Amino acid sequence: RVQLVESGGGLVQAGGSLRLSCAASGFTHDNYCMGWFRLAPGKERDGVGGIASDGTTSYADSVKGRFTISRDNAKNTLYLEMNSLKPEDTAMYYCAAELFCLPTLGANLLDFQDFAYWGQGTQVTVSS
Repeated sequence: RVQLVESGGGLVQAGGSLRLSCAASGFTHDNYCMGWFRLAPGKERDGVGGIASDGTTSYADSVKGRFTISRDNAKNTLYLEMNSLKPEDTAMYYCAAELFCLPTLGANLLDFQDFAYWGQGTQVTVSS
């Protein structure tokens, strides 16, 4: 079965950096999407960034230029490099995956409804 395990969250000062990791297991399909989402208290779950197996990436406007999503296929690991962090980036960050997924077929890498598999989350707190 598909399993996703996030790590790398923590407390950082504004302007600092963190790198989140998501170790994936249980799927070997060629076509898949993976993404990062975040949930802050009192807010909706937001898409942060996503990547498809064809290399397509997508980012929320609020993180463009600051966050970078990447994957290491050999390690089955997804990463989220977060730079210039702001207090408003404080949230629980979740890794998600969907199989048989391609943006060219209509998948939205920033829509949580397009993802069936989720990790347990890792907390990111940015202090001002």
